[in-house]
Amino acid sequence: MQLKSALLFLLFFSITAGQSFAQKKKVTATVTSNAPASKWTEAKANEWYSKFSWRSGANYLPATAINQLEMWQEETFDTATIAKEFGWAKSIGFNTMRVYLHSLAWKQDAAGFKKRMDQYLSIADRNGIKTIFVFFDDCWNPDPKPGKQSARKPGIHNSGWVQDPGQKASFDTAAFPFLETYVTDVLKSFSKDDRILLWDLYNEPGNSGKKDSSAALLTKVFEWARKVNPGQPISAGIWAWDFEKLNEIQLRNSDVVTYHDYEEAQWHRRVLELLKASGRPLICTEYMARTRNSRFATIMPMLKEKNIGAINWGFVAGKSNTIYAWDTPLPNGDEPLEWFHDIYYPSGVPYRQDEVNLIKKLNEVKTP
Repeated sequence: MQLKSALLFLLFFSITAGQSFAQKKKVTATVTSNAPASKWTEAKANEWYSKFSWRSGANYLPATAINQLEMWQEETFDTATIAKEFGWAKSIGFNTMRVYLHSLAWKQDAAGFKKRMDQYLSIADRNGIKTIFVFFDDCWNPDPKPGKQSARKPGIHNSGWVQDPGQKASFDTAAFPFLETYVTDVLKSFSKDDRILLWDLYNEPGNSGKKDSSAALLTKVFEWARKVNPGQPISAGIWAWDFEKLNEIQLRNSDVVTYHDYEEAQWHRRVLELLKASGRPLICTEYMARTRNSRFATIMPMLKEKNIGAINWGFVAGKSNTIYAWDTPLPNGDEPLEWFHDIYYPSGVPYRQDEVNLIKKLNEVKTP
């Protein structure tokens, strides 16, 4: 943890110094009419955040979907399950869901994909829920393919989750024109949609052994988003504290600072105190891993106290298998002694009633 603190300090020092230098250069810079939009100022970002109540929610995937493609492809797009599960989210006061898109689902049928996004947003809006949409992702299976998705593997965490755009395409510059078209089309189509809270441009860049090879796509997706200049803020959450090059790109370009932390409370608190040095709103877009002592009871009250958005991983136990820990498979498929992620059984029964009671209390839900 001492190493993490030192890395963060150095990172913020370099960014602050860089911003000061850039501000001095702006005095003599010539602004052209076709210049891309600039990063939101701290004042604009904080004014935007002040308009909302405290943000809480989950990373969301319907229990009937094994991955992003199964959620969004026409044949398996399941509005009935989404509506049912969002009713449970509303009942405990959740007001934000983080949801992954996928470029291959758009490639199959761009118009249909955006129609389904709109249908999803309508369901979320009826339940008082805003959405953080995620574009790219470096996690888990490296070779995504459209069409019928594989069956889940018993007891293995996220056995069917797929990267976007994939292990090779993420650093293949020949794929970038297609990816730019995808990102631009989606952003333009929903750039003024107030049902969307924020655009999360790239989940955990550098994961799956990619490290700095993800820097080119990370840089480009920020550039593409700035050209569109959506009405919502853009961000990419920091998650690996020793990825200095990637962290600098993320923090230097994000309107709002988002981050992941699955540590116990004392270490998580140190991280958020360091991140506050940015002067920008903070949203924790991933936390809560019970067997690592990142729990609702210890983390969620701390985030509310600091007015930091709290988006845990997992909502309903389903085909994603995220009740199992990353590194502790149960190949026989038995229910683990303690769930890693998730809040509800597919029936709507809470895994732990005390956790649901706490979430409702923090969200100030009035129980009859």
